[in-house]
Amino acid sequence: MRCCLLLLGLYLTVTLVLPLYTLLAKSLQNKDGHFVGFANFARYFADPAMLQSFANTVHVSAIGTIITLLLAFLYAYALTRTCMAGRGFFRAVALIPLLAPSLLPGLALVYLFGNQGIFKSLLFGHEIYGPIGIVMGEVFFAFPHALIILVTALSVADGRLYEAAESLRARPARIFLTVTLPGCRYGLVSASLVIFTLIFTDFGVPKVIGGSYNVLATDVYRQVIGQFNFQMGAVVGLLLLLPAVLSFAADRIMQRKQVALLSARAVPLQPKPRPLTDRVFFCLAAAVAGFLLLVLGMALFGSLVKLWPYNLSLTLKWYDFARAGTDGWGPYFNSLRMAALVAAIGTAIIFGGAYLVEKSRGAGRLRAILHLLAMIPLAVPGIVLGLSYIFFFNAPDNPLNFIYGTMTVLVVNTICHFYTVSHLTAITALKQVDAEFESVAASLKVPLYRTFWRVTVPVCLPAILDISVYLFVNAMTTVSAVVFLYSAETKLMSINAINTDDAGNTAAACAMGMTIVATSAALKGLHSLILRRVERRTQAWRKR
Repeated sequence: MRCCLLLLGLYLTVTLVLPLYTLLAKSLQNKDGHFVGFANFARYFADPAMLQSFANTVHVSAIGTIITLLLAFLYAYALTRTCMAGRGFFRAVALIPLLAPSLLPGLALVYLFGNQGIFKSLLFGHEIYGPIGIVMGEVFFAFPHALIILVTALSVADGRLYEAAESLRARPARIFLTVTLPGCRYGLVSASLVIFTLIFTDFGVPKVIGGSYNVLATDVYRQVIGQFNFQMGAVVGLLLLLPAVLSFAADRIMQRKQVALLSARAVPLQPKPRPLTDRVFFCLAAAVAGFLLLVLGMALFGSLVKLWPYNLSLTLKWYDFARAGTDGWGPYFNSLRMAALVAAIGTAIIFGGAYLVEKSRGAGRLRAILHLLAMIPLAVPGIVLGLSYIFFFNAPDNPLNFIYGTMTVLVVNTICHFYTVSHLTAITALKQVDAEFESVAASLKVPLYRTFWRVTVPVCLPAILDISVYLFVNAMTTVSAVVFLYSAETKLMSINAINTDDAGNTAAACAMGMTIVATSAALKGLHSLILRRVERRTQAWRKR
């Protein structure tokens, strides 16, 4: 068992720790590889244009966080604390952006508010290409992530507190300020940190609709791809990493201060019908859902229009990627192949690693270190991880140099990028399996692997399926983590969409984005069907 723990540690070191260390080392070197200390950082902050990019990133991230947090909180409140109609529908609509690459809202906003957009007049003379477009696109992109956290926070409430407040004749506004907000304050903090980090580090939206408004993520791309200035790219990458690490640390500190909101005597809060309030929140939820559907629908419409805005007749020609002047369907099948490999290999590695961390005996310090390493990817932006892979795996003296430019490096990078959430999902599922199973198996001299296959895996099968689908969907939609790592033979659909948009073919780029959405949605539907069957066969004991 200790040998398996050491192998897991070696894997995390090679795929995470060493690449990040190489990124740090590169930022302290000149172009000749000589150590220059913080000279590159001084040069960065002495450049007004680069410093402005940092200010721009903070600006759009702050505004986007405020707007997204407000909308997500009201939407989550409508889902959990009201009796409005259609809550299941609204919940499903709110999760749709998870199936789309981050560049898709940017493409849709071009059709909606661009120079030839149908709603251009609503901007009152302002252009969508810049901070306005970035903020709108990021709200679409970050909204479901915040909603998941806030729905969870608002779902946990002790009804006795509200009954006591009503018996004391407290007004609804006072109950909201003194009971509701304090009860979900940690969820609000976590959601705000997640939103800020997502917007701060996102590459897809500003790349498509940012125009001349530079942000850090596009600066990294320009420094590395445009100017081959790898040292300055490493500096910008570390600047992108810093806010994510600070947000992650702040979130961990807040979680330590959190106390249980439900005791053994708690009474679950059941929302009561309030016709006026229900109608108000229904209208609010309908407006937000309408915005999400409008963005997605506009992307779909843009992919079907023959020639925007002169010929609005519908056609499927943009889905014929070979005739559209792109690389055909090759990138799509590359994406499918990579997503399938990530789902299969990643699920095995992550669940097996979580099992070693959670269920193995002894080596307590080593297990704690491995758990800490598994948490680090959550604080590492995709574009930073991809940049670190360039410096580490492309080094001539690295014995693993042979995987650079292959599908292998894309798979390894994507698994590492989405490791943390999958690891936490596996740990949560494994905590439900009593340690007595392993103890009894050991006393009966049953091999550990047999207990693993016959008990642990069947009990945790729903979580294993969730992990595999999570990895597959994110592998299909990822942009930033792989934008530096693909080759001509391993170009992915999401990357091809960005390149196609750069070439001016927005319709074909929309078609590629919608193809990714359709594939992700089909897999989610298949997952739901399989999960129902699995739960009937392996989870019947939960209902006894």
